[in-house]
Amino acid sequence: MGITTVSSREFNQDVSRVKRAAVNGPVFITDRGRPSHVLLTIEDYQKLTDKNVSIIELLAMPETADVEFEPPRLSNTLCKPADLSE
Repeated sequence: MGITTVSSREFNQDVSRVKRAAVNGPVFITDRGRPSHVLLTIEDYQKLTDKNVSIIELLAMPETADVEFEPPRLSNTLCKPADLSE
């Protein structure tokens, strides 16, 4: 998978060429030398967004073993017993 970088001017002048380049990998489009957009094929986009992964599966991934996560303790102010006296 190759990464291509084109200026917005190049993109506007030859959209077909840039679309063909996207078949081989993402195309970064720059404005004034800074990346501003990324062009992907629909297949690549769907690979990035169509994942139905649960939080349990994500936490079980080997690369998450080094992630330190200590969630804050909930205070009792969030849960109060219901007053049913009325």
